[in-house]
Amino acid sequence: MTIHTETYRIGNDTYLDHSYTVPLDRVGQVPGTIDIFARELVRDGNEKKPRLVFFQGGPGSPAPRPVPMGGWIDWLLGHYRVVLFDQRGTGASSPLEAAVVTAQGDPNAQADYLACFRADAIIDDAEDLRQHLQGDEPWHVLGQSFGGFINTAYLGRAPHGLASVMITAGLPSITKHATATYELTWESTGKRNRDMYDQFPGLRERVWDVAVHVENHDERLVTGERLSPARLRMLGLVLGYSYGPQTLRFLFDHPFITVRGEKKLSAAFLNRVTERLSFATNPIYGVLHESIYSGTTPEPTAWAAHRQRDNHPRFAIPGTDQSPYASEAEARDDGAEFLFSGEHVFPWQMREDPALAPMAEAADLIANRPFDKLYDLEALANNRVPASAWVFWDDMFVPASLSLETADRIPGMQTILTNDYHHDGLRSDGPMLLERMHGINERARAGMRGRKLS
Repeated sequence: MTIHTETYRIGNDTYLDHSYTVPLDRVGQVPGTIDIFARELVRDGNEKKPRLVFFQGGPGSPAPRPVPMGGWIDWLLGHYRVVLFDQRGTGASSPLEAAVVTAQGDPNAQADYLACFRADAIIDDAEDLRQHLQGDEPWHVLGQSFGGFINTAYLGRAPHGLASVMITAGLPSITKHATATYELTWESTGKRNRDMYDQFPGLRERVWDVAVHVENHDERLVTGERLSPARLRMLGLVLGYSYGPQTLRFLFDHPFITVRGEKKLSAAFLNRVTERLSFATNPIYGVLHESIYSGTTPEPTAWAAHRQRDNHPRFAIPGTDQSPYASEAEARDDGAEFLFSGEHVFPWQMREDPALAPMAEAADLIANRPFDKLYDLEALANNRVPASAWVFWDDMFVPASLSLETADRIPGMQTILTNDYHHDGLRSDGPMLLERMHGINERARAGMRGRKLS
């Protein structure tokens, strides 16, 4: 494999931009290649430090572009050469979007193409880079959210490539169907909604005003589609973060303007809502999000979040068969709650969002496709790689109870359980989180070296 590297400097750091080409389909059934990109950062004086690879959350999000440098990346640069890895289909790694997918052919061909962008292929891409840069020497990895899912699979798929593993908010269930995760996330999302409305009592009325308005008026997002009450509820994704409640509070501060006596949503409000609802910048998240929970059981996910919503009638959308209310206004007048959804995607969303609509049929096929097992349970049960993970009890996206079940199945996986953070703990207090995990892993590595010497 040939790797092209461009080197330059910013401040006290050397940047090495690595680019290389890999097979699209590691199994060989789908022809073609894609380009992979990873940016390595080296702090002056730390050239001989070991490498650590960071896997971003998502799926479908590129590695950070650290401008300005600071926070958790700055901490890492004091201890490692840091590789910020663009997972396939993101950033500069052959970015995936609707035009690329539809160019593959009919929906079946599109689904075959999309199936090549899962965690197992991402791990193989990273292993190619490791072997090129340092041969048989293992490297360290850090994963946030979906990045933690990747690292958990990495432990089973290629443990020889790992010196240690760190995970924040991303220790997945390795045995249960996606419905188990979504059953818990609907519950935690409901609690987060209630906490938000308790904190901001006036918000409830403002939100209902907008919901009733968009049900009865044709308000268009910047991307062209109508803002529906169902899509409005999807603004709750932000509730998974520490700043989520205040974000929604300020978003709904002044949503309306009056034009010739008629109330309309302001352009500013519609712009901000579009930024949060459109998947134009991250279509992988829409069409492949549920696939990150596949490969644990033989059954396909089959739109698990959508199906589990039926078990939580308070989240039912007025006007649908699941709701006792015929309209948003009727629900509001009866004192019902307006509950935002969280990290959930839906089949109807694939057709409403213009960035996803061309891939809607392929997304249906992916949702109903069984995938090979992603986690090697036998290899994980025999793990010898030092590993640590922060588990956030109030994490709205990755249920803590399932994370702890997984940790119990992986010898050497040390968990740090806390309710001090939400899903974005790495962003809000990264250096402290990393210091704890780094210390745990280094002590475990020292113990292993001691056993070998004796």
